[in-house]
Amino acid sequence: MTDPLNFRPIAVLSPFAKILERLVVYNQLNHFIEKENILFKHEFGFRKNHSTAQAILELTDNLKVKIDGNEAICSIFLDLSKAFDTVNHQILLQRLCRYGIRGDPLQLFKSYLENRTQYVEVENIKSNPLSIQCGVPQGATLGARLFLIY
Repeated sequence: MTDPLNFRPIAVLSPFAKILERLVVYNQLNHFIEKENILFKHEFGFRKNHSTAQAILELTDNLKVKIDGNEAICSIFLDLSKAFDTVNHQILLQRLCRYGIRGDPLQLFKSYLENRTQYVEVENIKSNPLSIQCGVPQGATLGARLFLIY
């Protein structure tokens, strides 16, 4: 628990920004993603009516079918450590544009990602703020949705 690599900054948003993000931007983006069928059908994380339990059930069902059919099985499991922190803003914005998000909505996402800072606080001691060059805001509702598009 004392290893600094185990601490992750979260988005520091005002209550007004959180409400606006959730009620307006997140709901519209989520509706767009579902309507346009953008996400891979087997994406279980951060989606309504999807869960890790469903992912495990689907995996075990597929394994049972393969075993019953005497087929070979090969699996690869990845743990993308700090994956939210690796999102390249330019690539994300290009993908949003490719999916049809352009003009003012695209500029809104650009401004959401730009000029952000973060800090870590442990036992009331705060680090110096650092500029965020990549990644989506942790602890923000919209961050997970943008990560799925990436």
